Amino acid sequence: MATTKWVIDPMHSELQFKVKHLVISTVTGSFKSFTGEAETEGEDFADAKVRFSADIASIDTGQEGRDEHLKGADFFDAAQYPQLTFESTSMTKTGDDEYKLVGDLTLHGVTKPVTLNVEFGGATSDFYGNFKAGFDVTGKISRKEYGLTWSGITEAGSVVVGDEVKLVASVQFAKQA
Repeated sequence: MATTKWVIDPMHSELQFKVKHLVISTVTGSFKSFTGEAETEGEDFADAKVRFSADIASIDTGQEGRDEHLKGADFFDAAQYPQLTFESTSMTKTGDDEYKLVGDLTLHGVTKPVTLNVEFGGATSDFYGNFKAGFDVTGKISRKEYGLTWSGITEAGSVVVGDEVKLVASVQFAKQA
């Protein structure tokens, strides 16, 4: 069976992360610049090979000062580690429209295996005749496991930034001719 190549449509995709702030609320951020592709046997995404990268300097939390702090040496150190990358090792169908995507996530110079939950949203052609497939992807990582260990404690003893980071992506792939 022929291999099909798919490329992320950045105009119809987003990559976000969520982390607890002061243990009481959640800060949401996103990466504005990213690329990704998948290779499938035919048009079935079971066993797809997925590659993804995001530019750390494109981080956006809606607060310029916080974004600069996150890009700096206390957190992501974008100058030394400019990319977040993911390369799949397996994608397994677990339900009608559900998959487990396993792969290696590299962040801040550290590579660790992660398991992501993938929900297939469907596939259709757009107004221009491009065939698209949509997915929602979720997962969790420990930021400290990737060397993102900066922390602060308030006078009241609250942790400023939580360890668990939720990953949330909504992506649309365009089938390549």
